[in-house]
Amino acid sequence: MNSFSDNIVSWYKENGRHDLPWRKNISPYSVWISEIMLQQTQVKTVIPYFNKFVEKYPNLDALLKASEDEILAQWSGLGFYRRAKNIYKACRVISEDFNSKLPTNINDLESLPGIGRSTAGAIMSIAFNEGHPILDANVKRVLGRYKKISFKTENEKQKKLWLISEELTPNKESFEYTQGIMDLGATHCSKSTPSCDLCPVSNNCDSAFKEVSNKVSLRKAIQKPTVKLNFILPHTKNEILMHKKQASEYWESLWIPIDGDELKIKGNQKYSKIKVNHPLSHLNLDMKIKTFKIDKKYDLDSNLEYKWIKKSKVDEYAMPTPIKKVVSTL
Repeated sequence: MNSFSDNIVSWYKENGRHDLPWRKNISPYSVWISEIMLQQTQVKTVIPYFNKFVEKYPNLDALLKASEDEILAQWSGLGFYRRAKNIYKACRVISEDFNSKLPTNINDLESLPGIGRSTAGAIMSIAFNEGHPILDANVKRVLGRYKKISFKTENEKQKKLWLISEELTPNKESFEYTQGIMDLGATHCSKSTPSCDLCPVSNNCDSAFKEVSNKVSLRKAIQKPTVKLNFILPHTKNEILMHKKQASEYWESLWIPIDGDELKIKGNQKYSKIKVNHPLSHLNLDMKIKTFKIDKKYDLDSNLEYKWIKKSKVDEYAMPTPIKKVVSTL
């Protein structure tokens, strides 16, 4: 152990977020699911989704029996759906190559879809108490400030941060250290308002109490492209017509209304038009959804994978949040 890790371990034992649901009954499975959910998503957002997911799939054996659609349905609303698709793909690899058991060494973990070096390190450290470096966004901020590193390129910075993480990660009490440094980055060493007076490693931090530690990175806002969508959404008293989106830059494998180019409104059918703007990480969706009620459902002359879905069963299907909100009004 070193003074840096000693201080973080001691601080975590007294001040860590021990009440987080994935820390109450720790298992390799719960650590894996929580770490995937926490990628690019804040803790407060993840908590209800994690609880719902492990209630449906309390262990790996239960998850291995789930279809991709079922996993996506449980993920619905959390966003970044590729994470859920990778969980399904990882399940297939676990079933075929690892005798339906989550791997217990770092190299095998990294071979699974959706698990990179940092996530694998977190699983090994938290679930198996083996010292492996991690480098999520919170840890990057803590180490970057502690050593006050600055490089011209992001690649150089990343390499240096991994070296620092390797140097400071202890072989003992890896469980406490790993969760402690993540908690420190999420609380006292926050992005905009660090609380250096409360930080357990501020005495040796090269940025503590200095202006540099309080600066917010002002990156030039990237103008995201806007995609205009026109949907048609017929519905009966009890059912709605949806289709499963195929490979795409957004909402792949989710159930959404049919494009207006595929399905036309016949005759003088009266409809309601709903406008929805929805931002994604890489683009903005500008949607116009025409909804209309019919007495009887019908089949489509189309190659689309479509389905009449009972309104009472909507939660069993993976749908984007804005679409689910529209459906709830019908």
